[in-house]
Amino acid sequence: MTYESAFAELDKIYQQINNEEVSVDLLAEKVKRAAVLIEFCQARLRSTEDEVNKIIEGMPGTGD
Repeated sequence: MTYESAFAELDKIYQQINNEEVSVDLLAEKVKRAAVLIEFCQARLRSTEDEVNKIIEGMPGTGD
């Protein structure tokens, strides 16, 4: 799964819930899936931030 696909699915779930397109029977399932997607996206963002910071720290003149 990519960040983009996870975010797109999360956005779709949000839109469905916001537009009241999700039945009460499926609401808990959708919220659980959204929680998994949010956790995935947050982890991917943290990982990317760490990687970018390491790259920047390794650049000449930025370690001071």
